[in-house]
Amino acid sequence: MEGEGTATGRQRRATASQLDQWTVQDQVFKIYGAFASIPRSAQSVILELQRDKHVEYLTRGLQQLVDLGFATGSCTQLLYLGNQLTMNWRIMPSTFLAVVRIQMVAMGVDQGRQVAETFALYWIGRRMVAMPHLATTYAAVNSLVTLGGHKALSSINRDNLYKFLSRMKDSSGAFRMHDAGEIDVRACYTAISVASILNILDDELAKGVGNYILSCQTYEGGIAGEPGSEAHGGYTFCGLAAMVLINQANSLDLASLIDWVAFRQGVECGFQGRTNKLVDGCYSFWQGGVFALLQRLPAFGGEGFGTSDVEVEWVSDSTSEGDDEDRDSSDDNEALHPEPDQEGHQSSSHSPESSTAVHIHHSRHNQLEPLFHTMALQQYIVLCSQEQEGGFRDKPGKARDYYHTCYCLSGLSVCQYSRSKNENSPPLPTSVLGPYSNLLEPIHPLYNVVSRQYHDAREFFSKY
Repeated sequence: MEGEGTATGRQRRATASQLDQWTVQDQVFKIYGAFASIPRSAQSVILELQRDKHVEYLTRGLQQLVDLGFATGSCTQLLYLGNQLTMNWRIMPSTFLAVVRIQMVAMGVDQGRQVAETFALYWIGRRMVAMPHLATTYAAVNSLVTLGGHKALSSINRDNLYKFLSRMKDSSGAFRMHDAGEIDVRACYTAISVASILNILDDELAKGVGNYILSCQTYEGGIAGEPGSEAHGGYTFCGLAAMVLINQANSLDLASLIDWVAFRQGVECGFQGRTNKLVDGCYSFWQGGVFALLQRLPAFGGEGFGTSDVEVEWVSDSTSEGDDEDRDSSDDNEALHPEPDQEGHQSSSHSPESSTAVHIHHSRHNQLEPLFHTMALQQYIVLCSQEQEGGFRDKPGKARDYYHTCYCLSGLSVCQYSRSKNENSPPLPTSVLGPYSNLLEPIHPLYNVVSRQYHDAREFFSKY
């Protein structure tokens, strides 16, 4: 008869969450183990970003475009895959991409107008048009900003959109997602983000938002969707980004927020969204993007975002170029293969003792180093989330989709530029896992759109 002290006995007492965690860890570390066993000369091939396949996957999605949630993911991802150094497309012929872009503008403008100007549920022919929703509005505006150009940007009826945002404003200071809809931090961010990028953000829209978000920061340090709920990675990004946009980020308990987000990166090297939950590729941006915001705050050595125009000033690199070039990449890889515990499983995935994240102020250069293990996260994205036939997934065993493709690429970009002096300064090769051809476009961390598209839109909306 087996004693309760055996591994089998302990597993019998394990909760469903523990069993799920161990299953995911086993899947992830089989991938890492197989990767570590191949010759070092062949590892760069395995780490390659499959641009051809991703473009094919995304282009098929654009051809079946039915809504703007689909559009913002696919179109933005295609821009991520552009070459930041030459501003040209790496894979697809420019003529083909031009056709795709023209089609996207036509469809995006049409549906963008529906989102901005529709205020009730009604029928057009046989097609039902849903009531306007802040999430769809956010997707529509980001899609049009990503497409860029006068036709796309001028299609947005900012007067009507401002009226819609005002209607969604609640007496608590927060926003509703739609008429009679839920009130939460996500609604606050999508409303404030849209208003900011369109240059229509004013005191009336911002009034009370900060107090509402403050009421959602939990004892753990993260931010919940609404007061009294559990801290969540998506809401933490939304809350912090909204507070930055209204210039109230310092009102948050940033020290506990950093601790909570840092400890969400576990031995799988990716991020989880909540305490004791499984790793998920989409949190590469929702959690990783939090660090991109924090590194630009003056309280952490950054030069800030400006005041009225929220222009991002990037933090200087925390190490000199010489130090970075001399850094042995094997130091990063060591964190990717933790030792198993006595039960044969990897040690607790998301505990302070096992977290790979760091937040240290560099005394010699008086600048902030990356607040999380950027190379480890890149490895999780490329080896565990990337589908070789195109697209990205939540975790091994899950199916690819456009949502995870968007946010895995966003998180990958955040990682690659985490040490860059500014958005126009290409990262050193040591900041990019795998071949340097993996380098993506830099994104604006507040809005999650490609930086150059944001600047073009900002200039356009400051004139018109």
